[in-house]
Amino acid sequence: MIRKLVATYSVVAHDEQQMGAAVQSHFFSVGSVVPWARAGVGVVCTQSIVNVDAGPQILALLELGVSAHEALSMVVSADAQRDYRQIAAMSATGSVAAHTGARAIAHAGHVETAAGSFQANMMAKPGVPEAMEAAFAATEGALSERLMASLVAAQNAGGDIRGRQSAAIVVVARHQAIHARQRTIVDLRVEDHPEPLHELERLLTLHRAYAEAELGDDASAAGDHDAAAEHYRAATALAPDNLELRFWDGMARAARGDLASAEQILRAVFTADPSWRELLIRLEPTGLFTVSDAVWRQLREL
Repeated sequence: MIRKLVATYSVVAHDEQQMGAAVQSHFFSVGSVVPWARAGVGVVCTQSIVNVDAGPQILALLELGVSAHEALSMVVSADAQRDYRQIAAMSATGSVAAHTGARAIAHAGHVETAAGSFQANMMAKPGVPEAMEAAFAATEGALSERLMASLVAAQNAGGDIRGRQSAAIVVVARHQAIHARQRTIVDLRVEDHPEPLHELERLLTLHRAYAEAELGDDASAAGDHDAAAEHYRAATALAPDNLELRFWDGMARAARGDLASAEQILRAVFTADPSWRELLIRLEPTGLFTVSDAVWRQLREL
């Protein structure tokens, strides 16, 4: 049976510590269908006339220690509709494999390298996988930024002949980790948007801002208020219009004794939304911020 028509372009790739997948398509909620990832195991993209089951099937084989090539071959050979499928797989060890069926809708193809696999089908023009690979190789920085650069290059090279609708990115650790937050690093989806890549980039920036704020939370809990303030400051620089991040930045400055800048920040937050003043009042009895009664009194009166 032929499954959902998910014509799209996607990438699976890794660096030394992380591996991930990213995708864009003219298809609603493509992130719920195409990319599959499991920390310490691997990543998969299954698309074209998509067999969604291929994602978890390949991950299960990778978890048993089968190589990406062997896992992909086993799943594809058992699929009566394999000529319509397009699938890419990568294991945590870095093995890569891809399949583009002979009946995948043109323009279709893939490029495999040691760093990943870049695949596309139903493209407006040929050359999209090659443009994706070149952009990934030329981009420096975090894996999530390199995955995004690959998607942008695909769109600039012509992209899906139908246009665009949704996008997704997921990044996980290549190693096994005890804590869930250390296993999944990025997991973002744009379900329906006229410019999904622009929205995905916005969400990725906001994700980085909240990741900085989380480091600030950890530093604050450990009593390192200087480090907490630096992380909160970095968070607000990434998302200057976010009232929540500005509020915690102000609280961190108060905790480190920088009352003048704390008051300036918090006063602006309270003016924009008085609900944050109420939250400040509720924080006082929790003991989460170790400031004197006099400081609490000053903050309440802002």
